[in-house]
Amino acid sequence: MKRWGRYLPFLLVMVAFLWSVRSTTLSAPASVSLKDWKVVDLTQPLTTNIPLWPGDPQFEVEAWASYAKDGYFINRFSIGEHSGTHWGTPNTFIEGGRSADQIKPEELVIPAVVIDIRDQSAKDADYRLSLDDVKNWEKANGEVPVGSLVILYTGWQDKWSDSKAFLNLDKDGVLHFPGFGAEAAEYLVTERKAKALGTDTHGADPGNDTEYAASTAMYTADGLILECLGGLDQLPPVGATVVVGGLPIGGGSGSPARVLAFLPPAS
Repeated sequence: MKRWGRYLPFLLVMVAFLWSVRSTTLSAPASVSLKDWKVVDLTQPLTTNIPLWPGDPQFEVEAWASYAKDGYFINRFSIGEHSGTHWGTPNTFIEGGRSADQIKPEELVIPAVVIDIRDQSAKDADYRLSLDDVKNWEKANGEVPVGSLVILYTGWQDKWSDSKAFLNLDKDGVLHFPGFGAEAAEYLVTERKAKALGTDTHGADPGNDTEYAASTAMYTADGLILECLGGLDQLPPVGATVVVGGLPIGGGSGSPARVLAFLPPAS
């Protein structure tokens, strides 16, 4: 008994430790599987009739191998880096900026917030997201989290099948669609440290903005821009995680992409 007595304090500590581990294990929430998350495709259909930025290369698809002749089927295709749903990299505007192959994988998995300006855009095709718009959004949803992808939902995604309406060119060749205003973009990039801007139009900047202020702000900050997104009606203002696919083209300025949003199960 005396021999065991010397070990009693140690045994009591071990019992307490094991009991705490058991209690923690029993009280820990069940892990959430990725299969429980909702997946939303933010990618517009890619066909040879997609809206193209004026002057960009045509999207071409050519049958290359056939079952009858070759025993298998593939196409050859040609497309501009900034056509269809796509992302752009800093070297788009910044000489010497990072290219598509230099973007780290973790930069392509990013939390997203969505700012809905459909009402304003329906009244004014040239609408520019203002700093007041952003601050009003933050009053309702909290501050834009550092490191976010900030997506502008203009409603232009519904025009995708009509190239004329989507680009909205006037008789002078000027594009008309909504985008990030310069002040709002600068605030998001510098004050909220946004890592990417996104939109359902063909440009982060309003179509008639020849200064490309929003794009310049984002690319100067070494971030990314996503354009021609769809499916934004299925995203909440906060809470989605976006995964950006695409090709790491050597020296490229971006890539057509498959963009997916993941929504966690309701708590």
